[in-house]
Amino acid sequence: MLTPNALGGMVTSPHHLASQAGLDVLREGGTAIEAVVATASTLAVVYPHMTGLGGDAFWLICYPDGRTMAIDACGALAMGAEHTLYADAGHTTIPWRGGLAANTVAGTVSGWEAALELSSEIRDPLPLGRLLRDAVHYAEHGRVVSESEGALLAQKQPELMSNPTLARICFPDGKPWRAGSIRKSPELAQTLRMLNRDGLRSFYNGLLARSLAADLAAAGSPVRSLDLLAHRAEVKEPLHAQTSDGFLYNTAPPTQGVSSLLILALSDHLSRTEGPESFAHVHGLVEATKQAFLYRNRHTDGSEHSEALARELLADPARLEAMASRISMTHAMPWTEKTQWGDTTWMGAIDRNGVAVSMIQSLYFEFGSGVMLPQSGLFWQNRGSSFRLEHSGWNILRPGAKPFHTLNPAAARLQDGRTMVYGTMGGEGQPQTQAAIFSRHVRYGVPLQEAICRPRWLLGRTWGDESLSLKVEPGFSPDVMSQLEAAGHTVEALSEQSIIMGHAGALIRHENGRLEGATDPRSDGAVAAW
Repeated sequence: MLTPNALGGMVTSPHHLASQAGLDVLREGGTAIEAVVATASTLAVVYPHMTGLGGDAFWLICYPDGRTMAIDACGALAMGAEHTLYADAGHTTIPWRGGLAANTVAGTVSGWEAALELSSEIRDPLPLGRLLRDAVHYAEHGRVVSESEGALLAQKQPELMSNPTLARICFPDGKPWRAGSIRKSPELAQTLRMLNRDGLRSFYNGLLARSLAADLAAAGSPVRSLDLLAHRAEVKEPLHAQTSDGFLYNTAPPTQGVSSLLILALSDHLSRTEGPESFAHVHGLVEATKQAFLYRNRHTDGSEHSEALARELLADPARLEAMASRISMTHAMPWTEKTQWGDTTWMGAIDRNGVAVSMIQSLYFEFGSGVMLPQSGLFWQNRGSSFRLEHSGWNILRPGAKPFHTLNPAAARLQDGRTMVYGTMGGEGQPQTQAAIFSRHVRYGVPLQEAICRPRWLLGRTWGDESLSLKVEPGFSPDVMSQLEAAGHTVEALSEQSIIMGHAGALIRHENGRLEGATDPRSDGAVAAW
């Protein structure tokens, strides 16, 4: 559980080859932003069940001069995705798989483009081909199928076989790729080469964009060339909350970043007299999570006023204190809220000049909509499946609107001068895992790697599961488990550490330039440093 340390630069991600790709960019003098593009593009090849060019992304960039910027690379709902499109097909809800689920623009590549423009203000950029080099290599020459990809292909086979391209490529002879087998992705390699040749904007306006639009239409998606052409990533101010620990940052709606900040802001009002694995710590964070999710489920989506509401709340100490006062430290509030699933990858990098990046990139469900585009080799996301087929209320289907996102990268500027970037995959679990890691390390002094390795908990639904129980990994004391049940929590004890708790990571830069990093044993990840 030793936490790696370094001075030259550091990258962490849920796959070791992607972390190494980012580190090699840092070694060549690249910025942390450039390293994350290299990491992200490599993940799209070696971890395709979790992330890819057909998804969305959100960035936080922390500069050493104190500035913090966010990038919203979320694609909007296609203009042709009207209620009648689903009603005429007999749907009362948006399906999770298939062409009608692939109903939003993919924003990931626009996020790379916006981030690299910011990077070019720091130093002369490395060539785009250099940043995509490792991704092209693994797509062209082959990579080893991970345990998680092989397991998910087998588990999800019945719902993925309806897409002919995916069935042909990932289920040769009707059988899923096995973990340990070697696979190439020539179509994806060609896509990456086209991006290098024609520029990242060609994903939305160019030969590549036209091929994407044609394949999407053939798959039954409502996304068209005009939807791609209209898309741009947004560079904006992040959300922030001031606590006794320092300034905490996350991304604004349509992400659930406000809930991640609320959990830590509300728990800042609770007692810290007991240890990080105590009943008081776990119960307090779970109850803060409930308050944060109640707010999120009513006020956080892609509507215009959602961001303003979040900023107003986080800037109002009286309202935060009033929310915290609703938390009982002896009794669990009954929990019946049905919330969100989701899959993703979080990655982080810090360069020797002190630029720190927290980035999250996702297809939403594993393999996204299950639509694999034959010309480009991309999985297209199903993030727009979260829209409600209603005409009013929360997260309603509105052409041109952004969907609610579970994605949210985190960062902090601590009172003692440290800068921290951290995050995780895991849909509903993202804010909860962020809170567990941050509180253990920052508030209780648990070493960074140990803070991630220790057992975690998750309140609410997981992939395909309607259970709203408090799921707890083994490792907490029997007394804590008994106290949680006595307080009224519906506790579900897991038999082992589980992927449902997410693939977390974290990096810290100290004032003297020392770097610390951590990765999650629940993933295929690694910290790469020099």
